[in-house]
Amino acid sequence: MLQPAYQADVVVVGAGVAGLSAARRLTSAGVTTAVLEAAPWVGGRMSTEKVDGFRLDRIGQLLSTAYPELRLNPGLDGLVLRPFAPGVLLHSDGRRHHAGAPANGGSARGALHAVRALASAPRPQPLPRSQPAPRPLGTAVDHARLRTALARLAATPVERLLARPEQPAGQALAARGLPARTIDGFVRPLLAALLCDPELTTSSRVADLALRAYAGGRLALPEGGAEALPELLARGLPPGTVHTGVRVTSVSTTSVTTAEHGEFRCRAVLLATDARTAAELLPGLRVPDFHPVTVVHHTTDEPPATGDALLLDADRGGPVAHTAVVSAVDPSRAPAGRALISSTVLGVPPGDLDTAVRMHLSRLYGVGTRRWETLAVQHTAEAVPAMRVPHDLRRPVRLMAGLYVCGDHRDTGTVQGALHSGRRGAGAVLADLGAGSGCPAEAVTVRAA
Repeated sequence: MLQPAYQADVVVVGAGVAGLSAARRLTSAGVTTAVLEAAPWVGGRMSTEKVDGFRLDRIGQLLSTAYPELRLNPGLDGLVLRPFAPGVLLHSDGRRHHAGAPANGGSARGALHAVRALASAPRPQPLPRSQPAPRPLGTAVDHARLRTALARLAATPVERLLARPEQPAGQALAARGLPARTIDGFVRPLLAALLCDPELTTSSRVADLALRAYAGGRLALPEGGAEALPELLARGLPPGTVHTGVRVTSVSTTSVTTAEHGEFRCRAVLLATDARTAAELLPGLRVPDFHPVTVVHHTTDEPPATGDALLLDADRGGPVAHTAVVSAVDPSRAPAGRALISSTVLGVPPGDLDTAVRMHLSRLYGVGTRRWETLAVQHTAEAVPAMRVPHDLRRPVRLMAGLYVCGDHRDTGTVQGALHSGRRGAGAVLADLGAGSGCPAEAVTVRAA
């Protein structure tokens, strides 16, 4: 419990990924820090529900092993990532195809393999001779263009990507010569999984960063659930730094007021909440639109034969944007003998969600789903900030001396963006306090989406 007379150099409001990342950097620089969180747990949207031995992520955000902040953050040395199979599985024209596997294990400069059929996928019935077999992503020339475009992104410095003219992602990709079949058959479902934006309205700069991270690494999940990442950051803080169940009702440059413990005095305040809560505490802050996300978790004792691949629906033939046998990627998420299948629905979910999802999954996996047990349906209306044109990747974190704000809504709406924003926020605080080796927020370079 907080004592009314307790003081700290900095109060961080919010124990999500951005706030905990900032707190790690502040305490490492010798700045006394208190983190106040309204919820009874840390992590914000990176939370994991435990149900009968299963670990169910609330949003199911995908990480990339190429995210720089996972390497640069001092609190994440012990994070264990479980990668998906290289590339993705695409369901297109009634078949599954393996696409986009990076060469050299995901080297940032490695070229990408051409799209190839997944050998282990069930073979479809042959089409009549009068109908040519469908080609995933178009012709061989289309495959080569996609391979070249991704390889170039992997090798292009971030500064050059950010200097490109900004357009909606769909328009920018078309202007670069990628045919519609390739955009709709590969890039659209991939960006839907990475940025929760199947309409490709996201800023082309953000999309380029996301594709660059995909091409330079492997998609992955934290071992043990999404909560593993924020809990690891929290455990590395000095004892007594994080206080959960504390609701902040107002902030100033020298104090915060809490519903439970009155005024809490400090030298600086760093708001690290979601965008809407930040705007409630500081009227005038912009609240972006959001992409709603619903995650449906099923279990079965007879898992589909897709292994540890991420399966995307290129046909957009139902509510599921992407799905995976998560327990094949991270066995710790399900008890022995059971499989955990987690599926993501973007936008407003249909009325009879469970039935619609089961029917769609049956087509995607090519197996019956009637016997699958539904473990949980988790809907988050404001899951991921929309990053439409124009989108400032370096929105200021310093509002005035003593008052700062960070979060994925100030950077990119990804785990990388949240971590990077926390770094920028801590840097601005340290620079103003004259403590440690903090650098101004605007001096920190964005490295990936």
